[in-house]
Amino acid sequence: MQVASSALSGSEQVWLHIGAGSFHRAHQAVYLHHLMESGDHSWSLALANIRDDMTPLLDALERQDGAYTLETVTPGGVRSYEVIRSIKTIVPWDASLLELTAIGARSSTKVISFTVTEGGYYLDHHYHLDTANPDLAADLQGELNTIYGAMSAILRARAAANGGPVTLLNCDNLRHNGERFHDGLLQFLELRGETSLKQWVSAHTRSPNSMVDRITPRPTDEVRARVAQACGAPDPCALMAESFIQWVIEDDFAAGRPALEKVGVEMVKSVLPYEEAKIRILNATHSCVAWAGTLVGLDYIDQDCARPDIRKMAFDYVTQDVIPCLTPSPLSLENYRDTVLERFSNPDIQDSNQRVAADGFSKIPGFIVPTLQECIARGVVPHATLVLPALFFLFLQRWAKGELPYAYQDGVFDAAATRTMLAGADPLRAYCADTALWGTLAGSAQLELPLREAVVRVQDWLAQQN
Repeated sequence: MQVASSALSGSEQVWLHIGAGSFHRAHQAVYLHHLMESGDHSWSLALANIRDDMTPLLDALERQDGAYTLETVTPGGVRSYEVIRSIKTIVPWDASLLELTAIGARSSTKVISFTVTEGGYYLDHHYHLDTANPDLAADLQGELNTIYGAMSAILRARAAANGGPVTLLNCDNLRHNGERFHDGLLQFLELRGETSLKQWVSAHTRSPNSMVDRITPRPTDEVRARVAQACGAPDPCALMAESFIQWVIEDDFAAGRPALEKVGVEMVKSVLPYEEAKIRILNATHSCVAWAGTLVGLDYIDQDCARPDIRKMAFDYVTQDVIPCLTPSPLSLENYRDTVLERFSNPDIQDSNQRVAADGFSKIPGFIVPTLQECIARGVVPHATLVLPALFFLFLQRWAKGELPYAYQDGVFDAAATRTMLAGADPLRAYCADTALWGTLAGSAQLELPLREAVVRVQDWLAQQN
């Protein structure tokens, strides 16, 4: 595969994105497309991937000069179609990431963004790198499996080439995502003994926090068929997303940025209240309904939210525990809660429980534990929040028995250790003792006793379904 012919020519400044999954193409690439459509062609977008699993998609995108069709659908079922043309460069994958490194090192590349999922940062509860993870351990020895290994290679080449300052923009659902990534990268370089590169990174990069939001299901044949019918031509790269879209970024860029505020991006001093609302209300609720829906035999998020009992679990979690934790807020948290549930109820999105139920071992500590900790610190028993880890515990038991209707996908959990935990004399006690899940709450009576009660409540609810 060759780099697209229009790549890296002229006086355009380059925005390099790492992570060729659907979300980037339905989110960041859309904003940059709209900026270009407004007449601002001062920036171009290059798309790359760390691993070779997206090579077929990258090949297909290259054949289409980076263009693809995005279908969006409103909660009322109105579908729209738009050809996104912001990707001007397709970076070919190679095992040594030579092309990616070369583009990232060029002085014309001013922003490097990335989407590698929450589990792709390998951070424990103290935000230290999990060096026991085999991918991360391999990268510490010089491999290129993770964002840290890849970014180190890029920045090492950039420093050697005097490529100048660059912004490293995290676009994943990770609390304080820019800070966490930047700290993780510095830890990585310290562990590798790359002191001079660590100093260069500290002096020449910025990593603003950001918050991203758009429900983007995995592309399906049905989406591609609708696009072909609506647009009159097949598009193997077509994908779909909900009509809602949001991007909030702290305005702290090292080497300039596109005028994203002209196309709806919210440039702010602090992203904290936005990310807390999104992570705790949207992301945690998404997991709640996916785990609950799976346990009662449903396939899609909208089916889950159509059930009053599951919808009430989500509503009560936000209303009883999250809103008191996040008040005061610049957002109307009640309106945000209602908007989220409306978005989840859209039957035309066809977002699967399998997709949303994934990565629970990252989502419990990232999305749910902070609310538990804050409620307990205030002397409040978070009964509504405890339903979520109770659902996940019963979900894991089904997984261990081979009774889930789909393959569970999780980037960070140890399958053998999880089976051992669930096969013990008191699996719930072992579950509550897992520090990777619960941090400082692990093994505490404040967690275990009310969680036992929550598991019983959920078991009783499930028994009523039969």
